[in-house]
Amino acid sequence: ATESTPQIALVGKGLTFDAGGYNLKPSGSIEDMKMDMAGSAAVLGAMAAVSAVKPSYVVHGIVPSSENLVSGAAYKVGDVFRSLNGKTVQVMNTDAEGRLILADALSLAQRLDPRWVLDAATLTGAQGVALGERVAAVLARHEDRDLADRVHRAGDATGDLSWVLPLYPHYREQLTSDIADLKNVGGRMAGTITAAAFLEAFTRDAAGDPAYPWVHVDLARPSFLNAAYGYRPKGASGFGVRLLLDALAALGEG
Repeated sequence: ATESTPQIALVGKGLTFDAGGYNLKPSGSIEDMKMDMAGSAAVLGAMAAVSAVKPSYVVHGIVPSSENLVSGAAYKVGDVFRSLNGKTVQVMNTDAEGRLILADALSLAQRLDPRWVLDAATLTGAQGVALGERVAAVLARHEDRDLADRVHRAGDATGDLSWVLPLYPHYREQLTSDIADLKNVGGRMAGTITAAAFLEAFTRDAAGDPAYPWVHVDLARPSFLNAAYGYRPKGASGFGVRLLLDALAALGEG
């Protein structure tokens, strides 16, 4: 690699256990929350196999990692979080924590001057409500829709199925805060989309322009299955590794 070699980045959410913080998850929803690191597992799996793609570019794997528990030092509902790039976030739900660590990782990725960035995350329960447990959600800005379509086609090719959801600018309005730059949740409507709209705010530079082309994959339900199907076992499914590898090959072509 040289200084002129294109840089790309895979970002994976690594919540090793998510109890929900002070918005504590109820019994029945908390037991399997070790799966909240499945985005990072997909990124690490893809990085382990990336040599098979023989990329003509440098691939960076970025894994922000934490646990979300209750403690005397934990963020409380209503607290304001200051992110790596200086944006402030009003924490309206402590169980929407993964997007906070992803926000910092997406800001960090700007320092690489990447050709494009793809993040994978078990981000929302709403993803499963919308698409079920076999199909992930893919979102991108309108100007990056061709990249989202390539990721979607990678899913068709690998069996890690996905569907592209809209990310119109008006969804960002649901994140408006009176005391911070934005809230970390947007209410009940379009939860998967407003979560992506939150992340999108951290893919922009100081002037507010897109810092790099970006695609978001919400694989919350496909990553941890209630029942086996095909070659996938019940529980942790490995969803996303093949998708990311195929997307690396496809996205690296243009």
